[in-house]
Amino acid sequence: MSRRRPDADVPPGLLLVDKPGGMTSHDVVARARRVLSVRRVGHAGTLDPMATGLLVLGVGAATRLLGYVGGHDKTYEATIRLGQSTVTDDREGEVVATTSAAHLDDDAVAAALAAQTGPLLQVPSSVSAVKVAGRRSYDRVRAGEEVVLEPRAVTVHRLDVHRVTRPTPDLVDVEVTVACTAGTYVRAIARDAGAGLGVGGHLTALRRTASGPFAVAEAAPVEEAGQALAAGGGVGVLGLTEAARAVFPVRTLSADEARALGYGQRIPASGAPGLYAAVDDADRLVALVEDAGATAHVAVGFPTG
Repeated sequence: MSRRRPDADVPPGLLLVDKPGGMTSHDVVARARRVLSVRRVGHAGTLDPMATGLLVLGVGAATRLLGYVGGHDKTYEATIRLGQSTVTDDREGEVVATTSAAHLDDDAVAAALAAQTGPLLQVPSSVSAVKVAGRRSYDRVRAGEEVVLEPRAVTVHRLDVHRVTRPTPDLVDVEVTVACTAGTYVRAIARDAGAGLGVGGHLTALRRTASGPFAVAEAAPVEEAGQALAAGGGVGVLGLTEAARAVFPVRTLSADEARALGYGQRIPASGAPGLYAAVDDADRLVALVEDAGATAHVAVGFPTG
């Protein structure tokens, strides 16, 4: 039996994972922990089990970046089926209503999807990971509770229709690209577009292709990415400093400034708005720093010792 090694033996970094269908985001994290034999692994931006594509994991100190990574805009490829509603708003749920979409032409479909762009007040599916009084909504639904979630403000920046097909005379499948803010439910777009057309709708396929500056083209299966991190780098891996550079503007520190931040002291302000990555002359991430008047203070520290 292999022994769990200390997290310090594995370099911190982000793993860009191409998640397969049928796994929860937690399943992917658990697999990364087994591959790396470490405990400190987390993920940014949950993907449903049905969905595939980009899932960003943080290992070691890089888990401190995940809250910032998860808030970025996302891009998805999806297939929407019109003519059926399901309990989960995707193909994994039981069909609860069927209404023929045979009368819909491509223009009507495009117009309904166009109405799902811009700023929206979107009600998440009740079978979602949204917490209600401390418990996941899907857990409450599975326990027999009736759950109605509050609408949330999201923005769909772009919804491009690529192809409209009719797998049966009564169903319409629409292949789309969706670019949206974090927290947007693509399956809710399918549900609401179908409701607007009076025929119901759900999602039959979903693949995340980008999250902020990261793309699925840079990703790898979780086993390969984990092995690459343990070996010092490779496909699907960004070291701690490289990851911070991808997400934040960078400030290069003098030796005195790096030392001061390492002790939690303030340094002169840079004049940059918001958080920025403070990197020392050895290209090590010292902290995420934010200006406060004439000085800058540590928001998140990354000890180098």
